[in-house]
Amino acid sequence: MTAPIRLGLVGVGKIARDQHIPSIGRNLAFELVATASRSASVDGVARFATPAEMLDAMPQIDAVALCVPPQVRHGMAADALRRGKHVLLEKPPGATLSEVAHLADLAETQGVSLFATWHSRFAPGVAPARKWLAGRQVRSVRVEWKEDVRHWHPGQAWIWEPGGLGVFDPGINALSIVTDILPEPVFLTGGELSIPENRAAPIAASLQFAGVSGAVMTAEFDWRQTGPQTWDIHVGTDAGDLLLSSGGARLWIDGESVVDQAEAEYDGIYARFAELVASGGSDVDLAPLRHVADAFMLGRHVTVEPFHDQPNRDTA
Repeated sequence: MTAPIRLGLVGVGKIARDQHIPSIGRNLAFELVATASRSASVDGVARFATPAEMLDAMPQIDAVALCVPPQVRHGMAADALRRGKHVLLEKPPGATLSEVAHLADLAETQGVSLFATWHSRFAPGVAPARKWLAGRQVRSVRVEWKEDVRHWHPGQAWIWEPGGLGVFDPGINALSIVTDILPEPVFLTGGELSIPENRAAPIAASLQFAGVSGAVMTAEFDWRQTGPQTWDIHVGTDAGDLLLSSGGARLWIDGESVVDQAEAEYDGIYARFAELVASGGSDVDLAPLRHVADAFMLGRHVTVEPFHDQPNRDTA
């Protein structure tokens, strides 16, 4: 029997507790042996203040999963790779395209695996959607990704800073699905980014794309939605229409339900990471992040009303 991959988890916040730790616990290929966090810990697991301290004290660690904000991730990932550790990056993989490209080169040089994860690609409806769209001519794509930031990201100031992406933090999930399922690429042609006057990142974005064969795509991202949340991708083709809903958990084709399953995205992520470690390969697709970079470059920036974590307050 192959020994489990000894894993160190960096960052023990909401996403780590809600998704990473449960999925690691369900995957026999991994053993969580250490965490690195300034203030949080996991019962029964060794804790260190920094990833460097963790790796110094426990050189037997085989792999590291980074669940810290993207602005601080590059140095941690580079250090782990130089020490010969396999590295998993929570999405988005980094604050810039250049630093993630550097990590990919470093992983290849060191002969270890780098996995830039896109959790929405592991939603149950995504693979069947990709299979159905293969060989069909896409005529239109309409993305609606609208949610309440106060519910999903309360008090997370980093997400409003440069590199935090703002509304593109969830919006990039939609772009990760689109770039995975469409049979041909699309390219940004224009857009508008709505940026609160007291923040550095957008709270909403309206984007337009064109495909190489004439497909037209629009994407509406908005963090101001209350009530029911919307995570939908509509695709019109020459042979019918497809709808991915609930972030990819539900799939309809021509109005008929094809997939309706509970999410298990992070289970898929860790299964894929185990495959990469076993094979020595890497999986670093930067297409979703390139689209976000293009939006910041080409989109018109419009100042909108201030945003505060709690409504009707004078200060954030």
